[in-house]
Amino acid sequence: MARSVNISKGVIQEPGDGTRNVRGSHAELWRRLQRAERERDELRRQNEHLQRQREEAQKQAEDKDKTIADQEKQIADLERQLAAYRKNSTNSSKPPSTDRPKAKQQCYPRRKKSKRKPGGQKGHPGKHRPPAPPERVDQTVVLEAKACQHCGNDLPKPGDPGYQTEGEVQRHQVTELPPLRAHITEYECPRVVCPCCQKGTRAQLPKEAQSDYGHRLAALVAFWTVTCRMPRRVVESVLELVLEIPISLGSTQKLWEEAGDAVEAPCQQLEQQLHREAVLNVDGSGWFTNGMRRCILVFVAAKFVCYRVVESNNWEVLVSLLGAAFAGVLCSDRGSEYRKYRRKHPGLIQYCWSHLKRNIQGVLDFATTEEGKHFCRDTLAIYARVFRLWHQFRRNVIDRPQLMEKVIRLEKKLFSLAERHLDSAESEVRTLAQALFVNLEHLFTFVYREGVEPTNNWAERALRIAVQWRKVMFGNRSVRGEVTVARLLTVTQSCLRQKRSTLDYLAEAIRCHRRGEPAPSLLPPQ
Repeated sequence: MARSVNISKGVIQEPGDGTRNVRGSHAELWRRLQRAERERDELRRQNEHLQRQREEAQKQAEDKDKTIADQEKQIADLERQLAAYRKNSTNSSKPPSTDRPKAKQQCYPRRKKSKRKPGGQKGHPGKHRPPAPPERVDQTVVLEAKACQHCGNDLPKPGDPGYQTEGEVQRHQVTELPPLRAHITEYECPRVVCPCCQKGTRAQLPKEAQSDYGHRLAALVAFWTVTCRMPRRVVESVLELVLEIPISLGSTQKLWEEAGDAVEAPCQQLEQQLHREAVLNVDGSGWFTNGMRRCILVFVAAKFVCYRVVESNNWEVLVSLLGAAFAGVLCSDRGSEYRKYRRKHPGLIQYCWSHLKRNIQGVLDFATTEEGKHFCRDTLAIYARVFRLWHQFRRNVIDRPQLMEKVIRLEKKLFSLAERHLDSAESEVRTLAQALFVNLEHLFTFVYREGVEPTNNWAERALRIAVQWRKVMFGNRSVRGEVTVARLLTVTQSCLRQKRSTLDYLAEAIRCHRRGEPAPSLLPPQ
């Protein structure tokens, strides 16, 4: 039987039970419903509040992550700056002149102070200046004793009866400078009247005498400026105060430039000879001309040195100087321009082991993993063994076949060591391993070719002369100046390698230049 509900009166009619008043139950439900709606609204507000808190917390977390990332980047930058600050000539390719004070004390442990007194020790073989030969002596003074130092009686003079000597004559030489005074030659050219036409004629000055200063004085100015690295004003002061030669600053500059013009042809001959050499050591450094950056290159051959100032050190410059195919061995560091030159024009090359050692030491100093440190130590151990064998070869302890037999084992060991670290987690270790793996054959050329050194020391030493000149003179102010510096450096260092007098060569070259004659060649005799 169906029930009936009268909602308007709040009465529910059910069969069997009669009619039951449900007004109280409905009100209770209504109150519960209202309470549930209020709780729902409160939970919604709490949810929204929590949502806002979560969003704010998420935003703060993102801001903190960004701050941490920025701080980590800043820390990495500071670590790189600190690593660069800690690098010096022992663990990088930086020159020793850039080392900070006491840098060596930081890199090397202090040695235990010796208890010996400074200077020569007892029993060491003495070294004395040998006396000049008799033909070099300009004046001889004979000193005769007048009285006997034993009994006090007068001694006979040379030519007197009873005069005699015993033993060898004691010789003592005193080296002294003659009075420094310039030699001035005056040329008088009277006007001679011709008896036929009654007109006067003067004799022409010799070509070498048309300048106000002689060729030896011009050579001395160039020698002081380049070899001794004396600024022009210092040269001017020395000439005026020491030699009593009044000269202007412009005159010293003209004499210096004249010396550069005089050796133009010999320097061009050396540049043309470069591609014919069997072994060449090459290196470069920065240069300045009137505030513009340049680069100075040095090529060291067996008997001469050649300098060249160029706009930029790139492989195209090497092509212009060495040709498209250099048949000899090119010794250098692992600079990008030399690697590109050899990729474009394949040939034999020898990379410098000293640069490699400094790179390995730099990676070892800043390595963060034990794997990287072990790799660097093992590589340095191989380096030490290679040079131990090389020094034995230089002292003729072993011959070249023995050197090749012993070094090839170390070459294989270095190859396998680099191959194992090609995928190292540390970037610097991985880069070093890749460099060794790719360029391994270019590190051992000195073992198989005669006249090749394992280091680029010859070029480094020749380049140091130019760098010292640049630091004193602050570069050049014109293109002619940079060309003159390169030529005079070429002359001075080539004469040094050939054991020739630089001053005499410059004087002869300037004399020939003034006469219009070719200057003497700097090429060694074949």
